[in-house]
Amino acid sequence: MTQKISPLAGKPAPTSILVDMPRLLAAYADLKPDPSVAAQRVAFGTSGHRGSSLERSFNRAHILAITQAICEYRQGKGIDGPLFVGFDTHALSQPAFEDALEVLAAHGVETMISAGGEFTPTPAISHAILVYNKGRTTGLADGIVITPSHNPPDNGGFKYNPSNGGPADTEITGWVQQRANALLENGLNGVRRIPFAQARQAASTHPHDYLNHYVTDLANVIDFDLIRSAGVHMGVDPLGGAGVHYWAPIAERYKLDLTVVSDTVDPQFAFMTVDWDGKIRMDPSSKYAMQRLIGLKEQYDVAFACDTDHDRHGVVTRSGGLMEPNHYLSVLIDYLFTHRPQWSANAAVGKTVVSTTLIDRVAKRLGRKLYEVPVGFKWFSEGLFDGSLGFGCEESAGASLLRRDGSVWTTDKDGLVPALLSAEITAREGKDPGQLYARLTSELGEPFADRVEAAATPAQKARLAKLSPDQLKIERLAGEKIEQVLSHAPGNGAPIGGIKVVAASGWFAARPSGTEAIYKIYAESFSNREDLHGILAEAQKIVDAAIAGD
Repeated sequence: MTQKISPLAGKPAPTSILVDMPRLLAAYADLKPDPSVAAQRVAFGTSGHRGSSLERSFNRAHILAITQAICEYRQGKGIDGPLFVGFDTHALSQPAFEDALEVLAAHGVETMISAGGEFTPTPAISHAILVYNKGRTTGLADGIVITPSHNPPDNGGFKYNPSNGGPADTEITGWVQQRANALLENGLNGVRRIPFAQARQAASTHPHDYLNHYVTDLANVIDFDLIRSAGVHMGVDPLGGAGVHYWAPIAERYKLDLTVVSDTVDPQFAFMTVDWDGKIRMDPSSKYAMQRLIGLKEQYDVAFACDTDHDRHGVVTRSGGLMEPNHYLSVLIDYLFTHRPQWSANAAVGKTVVSTTLIDRVAKRLGRKLYEVPVGFKWFSEGLFDGSLGFGCEESAGASLLRRDGSVWTTDKDGLVPALLSAEITAREGKDPGQLYARLTSELGEPFADRVEAAATPAQKARLAKLSPDQLKIERLAGEKIEQVLSHAPGNGAPIGGIKVVAASGWFAARPSGTEAIYKIYAESFSNREDLHGILAEAQKIVDAAIAGD
């Protein structure tokens, strides 16, 4: 199994692969999911329910059922504060928002919708929940984010954030999923809703200025005075996402030399260059999707982009082009824990099991505890909320961190803040993050890493997720003695939904995707690229045997 790169990868999207918008929207309204078909049921993966209306996996019935289930969950738990709701620029997000509001208003839920119908980044929702709840013990707020993140244009997504502001944990999503599917099976009998025009004018529906609340508070996270005084010349590509209108106010408010390279919003995302597999995907960590900004790297001291809901970041440097997420995250951790004196000396570094071991080495040098968890940002929410984590990150370029004073900022991923921090780092160090990564690896060793993906059926994904250490009959990895075989994360003991095999200078992890019909193998070697290829080859044999049922 190897990752086959499409001949379209990195090239402008041809019209032949653009989604048919009228067909997509008609399918959302008209196609009825069959709850007896697993792929058409409500399923909360690592980040909410996702799917496509064309495949009957994200349709009106799903949204009505999920929203009804959330209303019942809130009532059962006594959550009676406002619900903050936002949506991104995917075509299915607007109709899903309208359907959700019909149900929320019918239940009298105090619903905070974006002023003027503005798109809302995921971190702005988390921020709003936390700011509202500060100092409160009753009447707590929660939220809904309508986004499939960086997924292709024909996808929709729907996510619930409870009162801690972060992604809902499996106990909550399990309950919501089960109740929503019961409603689907019962023909939506029990769903309460009112017409959208009535819901929009309901006494319980209120406008909220997410944009200005978030932008104004950014000064408590980023040192804008430093960036401005250093004259850092920045470029940003919002990739047509939910933060598209946030960047100009950030530049204006803080008097930054920041150029928005495009403010185009297009639900077909026809302006994108095609991702590795021939699909349009707004992934700021993909060199194929990021060709536009990479091509502009010489024009800026540092440049950055975010995905469609602005919860992931990508940093492009003049010295080295687009940085690998693991590379930038390592630099970011090294910088933050050295330049945030008000953070607790006990604040830990959070990472997922598939993030680089360079982070482990950085944390050890900093004298910071490492908190290693399964894939899924929900595992960091509690630590970011109480300040026991200074920083939490995923290898897929998702991260969040504390305010400068050590208090909570967001408990969900924030793409804007790590992006802007690349400018703060450049201003303070006089070097861009790419140059600082080179310095870091000269001191701590250079990792060689790769990730491969392949299609997998639900049955194959299930077999991989249940793989246990005693099923592996191997003792060495790339010639080295295996030190650990993990099926549970060292930080919190939670199942990783796959396997991680660790040797002295290399490791691999294999797990099924929580949101797509694929599985992923991650590998890293601190020796050389040849050893990395050896690790990947051995890992592929193990995974192939596992998903074949051997």
